[in-house]
Amino acid sequence: MGDTDGKARFELYRGADAKDYGEHGIQRVDDITPAIAEGLAHYMAGEDDAHGQIVELLYGAPGVSLTKVWFKSGFPLPLHSHSGDCLYYILAGSIKLGTEVLGTGDGFFVGNDVPYTYTAGPEGVEVLEFRNTNELNIRFMARNKSFWEKAGKKIGERREVWKQEQPPSTLV
Repeated sequence: MGDTDGKARFELYRGADAKDYGEHGIQRVDDITPAIAEGLAHYMAGEDDAHGQIVELLYGAPGVSLTKVWFKSGFPLPLHSHSGDCLYYILAGSIKLGTEVLGTGDGFFVGNDVPYTYTAGPEGVEVLEFRNTNELNIRFMARNKSFWEKAGKKIGERREVWKQEQPPSTLV
């Protein structure tokens, strides 16, 4: 892959150096409403080990990024879109995407600005996200308070379970 100055490059990255998604500023939220802001607060409330998601940037450079995500069991990913193409690969666990259940070794592609949602399976899911950008906007589609209250209730019911959960890759 070429760099912006036209020179070819080769780089290594180490998983141990991955940064939490909140530490690198790769993603910005577009069109946030009070209902969305309040709803997102439910997702991040509580102790760190009770959060239903761990999102780490493994690698980012102009025009490319790689993220590893662990969504814990039953995690309800809200309907949203991104301002870049995304290719997903399931490392371990499963998801329910519409009427489809995808598991280890499966994946899916979501184009720029295409809304999608899924729910992590009973053992959770670990996913690699390949993106054609290192700057990304996210837009949440659910704008009504009732959606976010329902998601917040689901999350609240799972927090104690999530504290004890291990990534599905460690369960094999």
